[in-house]
Amino acid sequence: MPESLPPRVRAQMACRAGVGLKAEHLRTILETAPDVGFFEVHAENYMGKGGPPHRYLTAIRERYPLSVHGVGLSIGAARPLDQNHLHRLRTLVDRYSPTLVSEHLAWSSHDTGFLNDLLPLPYTHETLDRVVDHVDQVQETLGRQILLENPSTYLAFAESTYGEPEFITQVARRTGCGLLLDLNNVHVASTNQGWDPITYLAAYPLRLVQQIHLAGFAPDADEHGRPLLIDAHDRPVSRAVWSLFAHVIKHIGPVPTLIEWDTDLPNWPTLKAQAEQADDVMAKAGRPLEVEPSYRAIALF
Repeated sequence: MPESLPPRVRAQMACRAGVGLKAEHLRTILETAPDVGFFEVHAENYMGKGGPPHRYLTAIRERYPLSVHGVGLSIGAARPLDQNHLHRLRTLVDRYSPTLVSEHLAWSSHDTGFLNDLLPLPYTHETLDRVVDHVDQVQETLGRQILLENPSTYLAFAESTYGEPEFITQVARRTGCGLLLDLNNVHVASTNQGWDPITYLAAYPLRLVQQIHLAGFAPDADEHGRPLLIDAHDRPVSRAVWSLFAHVIKHIGPVPTLIEWDTDLPNWPTLKAQAEQADDVMAKAGRPLEVEPSYRAIALF
């Protein structure tokens, strides 16, 4: 396991922007040591035991704070968590001691099948109990707090009895997890479902936000010609999402902020410029980070 990062480096992550670590940019990053706050990786890409991926990630981890973002735990699934997957995640977290670990409020597995998507949940009492149980299991297995990310959605369930911010608040209150606020997801879901994103954010427990994600969406239209946004991560952050980011940062101050760009990757200078823009927004906010790590005292740290 790597030694813990010096406090100065860990503190750097709290007020800086980072980017997703991609193989296409590794050589440039290692040769030039760019000034970015942190790098984030998808956990499932590093669940093997060795080889070049781990060799490169070890080199990155020695120089930068690291965030591990899971996409395959299926925390909202109506079946037990995959214990093999969970323990492989534990091995990865123990190996690299990332500053942050996060997962999605979504499901992607059913019975013995796995779907290559992050699917929405009905916000009901039954779903809440299941998600709380799964988040508790993850935190107990990892021995640390995780962050839960709000989803991008394209429809709502008629049986939902909670609004999304209220549901997320209840999960955080009952588990002590932190929150990852994906502002592209807020914009995508608000457009697709006719929400007001500022009203959504007013109801969201911003004091629990420990990380923000920013990304680009692909515009489309539904069968009636109404706007439909796809959470594509294939282009620069939109003006609307930058506006939401500035709005949130004015309320909570700087937090680790990731530029997500997963397909149609740009060159390194273009990606780094997006992170620099996020840093500029946070610098103008001029407030220290003030978050409430959890609602309850739990021995997870």
